[in-house]
Amino acid sequence: MTTQAAGERDYFTDHSVLLDPYEYFEEIRAHGPVYQLKNRDILVVTGFDESVEVLRNARDFSSINCVPGAAYPLPFEPQGDDISELLEAHRGDFPASDLVVTFDDARHTAMRAILNRLFTPSRLKANQAFMEEFAQELVQEAVAKGECEIVNGIATPYVTLVVADLLGVPPEDRELFRQAIDAAPPPGKLGDEGNPKLDSVMQFMGGYFANYIQQRRTNPKEDVLSTLATATYPDGTTPDLMELVSQAAFLFAAGQDTSAKLLSNSMRHIIETPGLQQKLRENTDLIPALLEEVLRLEGSTKATFRVARRNTRIGDTQVPAGKRVIVAIAAANRDPRRWDDPAAFRFDRPKIREHLAFSRGPHTCVGAALARAEVRVILERFFEHTSQISLCEAKHGKPGKRHLEYEPSFIIRGLANLHVTLTPN
Repeated sequence: MTTQAAGERDYFTDHSVLLDPYEYFEEIRAHGPVYQLKNRDILVVTGFDESVEVLRNARDFSSINCVPGAAYPLPFEPQGDDISELLEAHRGDFPASDLVVTFDDARHTAMRAILNRLFTPSRLKANQAFMEEFAQELVQEAVAKGECEIVNGIATPYVTLVVADLLGVPPEDRELFRQAIDAAPPPGKLGDEGNPKLDSVMQFMGGYFANYIQQRRTNPKEDVLSTLATATYPDGTTPDLMELVSQAAFLFAAGQDTSAKLLSNSMRHIIETPGLQQKLRENTDLIPALLEEVLRLEGSTKATFRVARRNTRIGDTQVPAGKRVIVAIAAANRDPRRWDDPAAFRFDRPKIREHLAFSRGPHTCVGAALARAEVRVILERFFEHTSQISLCEAKHGKPGKRHLEYEPSFIIRGLANLHVTLTPN
């Protein structure tokens, strides 16, 4: 355990926080559900109820900084009780301000109305055949070798090609996208909080997506990109081409990252939680319940970020306009006021799907159903073709002395690699 006081370690740069964000957030929680950091002018929200309050309150809290993070400085000096107009005037000064996750108010509502049409149950059902076929292929190849690396060898190619198939990205371009995403730094890279490097992979994919969308406006197909290309806003107006391009590239990049981390995090819990693997083998219908508990315990997103648009409150805490906020999703999902024995893995938690792994309120993840389906399908294939899955001791050490590496990100909770051995049936 660290001897430093809560808030002295820096969330955005300290590698010890990367390795164990849960210990860090518990130190902060001891001082209340809303805490003012000592080393930055930022509030950290660790309480479940308080986090829900912020995520639902799009009137008082802007999402303009949710991609670069709360450490990213405001490009102006906040003045007065309401800085909403100033934020909008300076929107272009924030990285990734052209993405729906950073939009506020009517602009966000209009774009979400379009995006919500993309991931419908019928779309996911049509995509399921590809999911199952590709999952079968990857797992059978891995089992034949007796081992695999889950994160980069299975999870990333699997979810990248699944979302590519769903969107309608041509097969010849999919590997290029995967290579570009693999080579890019993770979202929220430690040490980049003041100067985030976000644009290169989005610009690379943007050129391709502009071509896809232009083609589908002329010759629509039966795919998600055609739905996006021909969509109109609720008022009947047509979105600007480049606005659609930005959203399509983001959906592709964000969709593969979140799902890949969920798969690898789930696999680690399956292997490391006593009795869990055998229980799932005996009843694979429990996989959806497994995923919800993994999402709560170790979801792919550790935190999201907001800026107070006007003087407001979080719980009992007064929040002035301009205050930057960390909504610690990883902490809210382990709040003992909401979850009994929160650090334990349990299948039978009441109202488990109320966890915040996919956020809450107007910015709830549009691809949540896809992520759940992708991971469920490939886990079913792993259980179908193996009798045992184990961590590779040569790579990760023996039980009780494991060595695990995590991506250096203050946003994402994801393993850098996970080597497993596979015993065939």
